[in-house]
Amino acid sequence: MKINKDYLNLSENYLFSEIASRVKKYGAEHPDKEIIRLGIGDVTKPIAEPIMAALKSAVDEMGKKETFRGYAPDRGYEFLRKAISDIDYKKRGCDIEPDEIFVSDGAKSDCGNIQEIFDKDNVVAVTDPVYPVYADTNVMAGRKIIYMPCTKENGFIPEIPKKKADIIYLCFPNNPTGTVIKKDQLQKFIDYAQTNDSVIIYDAAYEAYITEEGIPHSIYECEGAKEVAIELHSFSKNAGFTGLRLGYAVVPKALKREGVSLNALWARRHATKYNGAPYIVQRAGEAVYSEAGMKAVMTQVREYMENATLIRTKLSDMGYEVFGGVNAPYIWMKVPKEMSGWDFFDLLLDKANVVGTPGEGFGKCGAGYFRLTAFGDKNDTQRAMERIKGI
Repeated sequence: MKINKDYLNLSENYLFSEIASRVKKYGAEHPDKEIIRLGIGDVTKPIAEPIMAALKSAVDEMGKKETFRGYAPDRGYEFLRKAISDIDYKKRGCDIEPDEIFVSDGAKSDCGNIQEIFDKDNVVAVTDPVYPVYADTNVMAGRKIIYMPCTKENGFIPEIPKKKADIIYLCFPNNPTGTVIKKDQLQKFIDYAQTNDSVIIYDAAYEAYITEEGIPHSIYECEGAKEVAIELHSFSKNAGFTGLRLGYAVVPKALKREGVSLNALWARRHATKYNGAPYIVQRAGEAVYSEAGMKAVMTQVREYMENATLIRTKLSDMGYEVFGGVNAPYIWMKVPKEMSGWDFFDLLLDKANVVGTPGEGFGKCGAGYFRLTAFGDKNDTQRAMERIKGI
C-alpha cells in the first residue's frame, strides 16, 4: 500500500483549523476572557422566518408516507434549479437553463471536487492571496500551480497569467481581500481563456454583497463566458445556510474541451459520487427565491454590510489602511509596520481578545495583512472595534 504523497506537499494544518486550535488553547489558559470572533466567515444571524417555514413544512412532509422523499435527484430537484435559473440568471439577462445547474452541499465542496474532471497535467492559476481550498485541492491532485499576485499596487485584481494556465480560479467579490472586479477586467480573463483553451472556475459566493453599480454578479454577464467558465454559488453567506449546507455549480452545455461536454462529464461524476442535497434543505433553498425570502435575505445582508462599514470606518479612524468592506463582508487591513499577520493575530487575541485571520494564511502576498469578517453580531462588532482601539 502506498499513500498519496502529494498530500505531503500541504502545510500541516488547514488555515482555519490552525486558528481554531490556537484560540482553543488561549481560551483554556484564560477562562475568564470573553473572546470575540471575527475570523472565520461563519454567519451569526438565524435563518429568516420565511425560509424556516418552508424547512419546517418539508420536515413535516418527510413524516408522512404520501409525501416522504428518499434520495434526491443527483442534479437537484427541478423546483430549486428552475428558481435559480429564473432569479439568479435569466432575470439578469444570463441564459442559463436548469439542466446546466447542479445542486450540491456547498460551494466549498464544489471548489474541491470540480478539479476531478480535469487531467492531472493541467497547469492551475490561482490568485495570491487565495482562499486555501483552490490551491490545496490541486496540490492534493499533484498539479502544478502558478500564482497571480494581488497587491495594493494592482488594486488586488490579478494580472492575466504570463505563462499558459489551463485552469484559472477567480473569486469575486474576493475572499480574503473584499475587492471586486469590473466587467471589462473580467472580460479580459474570458478572452484569455478562449485564446488559450482554458477553463475559469468562478466562485461567486459573495455576489449578494455587491452594492455598487457596474460590478458583475455573474461571470455569464460577460460575452463568451458560457464557453469557458464554470460558476460556483453558495447559500451559506447570503441566506445563512452554513449549518444546513447548500450550494450549486453552473456548467454550461456550451463548455466543451477535447470534444467532450464538461456538463456531461460533471453530471457523470456528480451521479457517481453524490446522492443529492436533502429534500428539506432544497425546499428551504427554494424559499430563498420567494418574495418574502428575498426580502428577508437582503435585510440580513444589509445588516452584515453595516458591520462592514463600521469596521472599515473605525479602523480607518484609528489610522489603519483598509480595503474591501464596500461590496463584500470582508475587510482587508494592513498591519502595523514590522509586524506579520500572525504577530498581529497574537496581539489582538492577547490584548483585545479578538480573533481575525492572518494574511499569511492566504499566501505570500497576504504577508503583512489581516482579514476581519462582518458576519459577527452587531454589538460584538462594536465592542471588538473598541477593544482594538484600546491596544
